[in-house]
Amino acid sequence: MIIRSKAPLRLGLAGGGSDVSPYSDIYGGLVLNATINLYAYCTIEETADGLISIDSYDSGCNLQFPVEPQLPVNGEADLVKGVYNRIVSDFGITPRAFRITTWNDAPAGSGLGTSSTMVVCILKAFVEWFSLPMGDYEIARLAYEIERKDLALSGGKQDQYAAAFGGFNFIEFLPDDRVIVNPLKVKRWITDELESSLLLYFTGKSRSSARIIDEQRKNTSSGNAEAIEAMHLIKQSARDMKAALLRGDMREFAAIMGRSWESKKKMANGITNEQIQHAFDVAEAAGAVAGKVSGAGGGGFIIFFVPPEKRKRVEEALKALDGFIMPFLFTDGGAHGWKIYDTDTVAK
Repeated sequence: MIIRSKAPLRLGLAGGGSDVSPYSDIYGGLVLNATINLYAYCTIEETADGLISIDSYDSGCNLQFPVEPQLPVNGEADLVKGVYNRIVSDFGITPRAFRITTWNDAPAGSGLGTSSTMVVCILKAFVEWFSLPMGDYEIARLAYEIERKDLALSGGKQDQYAAAFGGFNFIEFLPDDRVIVNPLKVKRWITDELESSLLLYFTGKSRSSARIIDEQRKNTSSGNAEAIEAMHLIKQSARDMKAALLRGDMREFAAIMGRSWESKKKMANGITNEQIQHAFDVAEAAGAVAGKVSGAGGGGFIIFFVPPEKRKRVEEALKALDGFIMPFLFTDGGAHGWKIYDTDTVAK
C-alpha cells in the first residue's frame, strides 16, 4: 500500500508575529492568512525490508534505520522523525518497515511556512495510513507541539493551522495555546482582484527565521516598549485587513499592508536588509504601491501589491534582479491524504 498527502503553503497577509509566544500568551494574537497552490508533499510506502527509509529532498537527506519505536533526533530529517516518534508513542502504533519521501514546491526558509506545512503534511499521511481519529484542529495542534516543543524549533502557530484548514482564515491565538480558526468566505471577484494585484517575488536568498523570532520573543519578554507597540499595531492590522478584504477595498488593503510592514521592521534586527530594500525600491519605482516580506523576514519571498495594469512593468523591473517571480493562485482546502492499493507499485 502507498499513502500520499499534500498540504498547502500560505501567504501571511497580516498579523504575522503576534502568534509567537510569549506575545500571544500575554496579549493574544490575530493573524490573517490564505493558502496558495504551492504544496508540501509526502509519500509513505509499506516495505518488507525491515528498514525505515527517509528521503527528504529539501534537506538532501537519505537515511535508513532499523525498525524501532523511536528514531534519533539529531538534526537530520528531524521533521519526519518527530512526527514518527509521536505517532508511535501517542497512538500505540506497532513499528513497521516503510519508506517515506518528502518534498516542497518552494525553497526552505522562503517565508511561506514550508517547515510547519511539511510537519502537517507528514502527520496527515500517518493519520491516513493508520486511520487515526484526528480532525483539523487536532492535526494542527499536534504539529505545533512536535515542531515547537518536541523539536524545540523557534516559530509561531499560524502555519500549522493554515496548512490544516486551508483557504482564507482569520485566526485567534489565545493564552494556554488556545486557537480559534475563523474561515472567511471571500467573494470570487475579490479573490480574482487580489490574485491580479499581488505579486510574489523570491529574493533569491533563503533564511533561517530562528534568530529573528528569538529576538522578537526576547523583546516581548524584556518589555521592549517600541517592539511591543509595533506588535500591537501589527495585530490590529489583521483586524483592519480582514474588514478591507471582505469589502473588496483594495486601496485600503494595500495601505494596511504598507503600514504593517513599517511596524514589522521595528520588531527585530535583520527583518529587512539592503537586498530586500533594493527590491522594494525597484518594484515601487515601477508601480508597486505596497509590499511586505512573507514570514519572519530577512529574506525569502516578498509580497508586492501592484495595480494590475502595472503588473507587467513591475515584473520586468524585478527580472533584472537576482530573484524570480513565483506565479500562484489562492486555494481552498487544507491538508489531505489518500491511499493507493496497487501492490505492483509498492517498493519491495
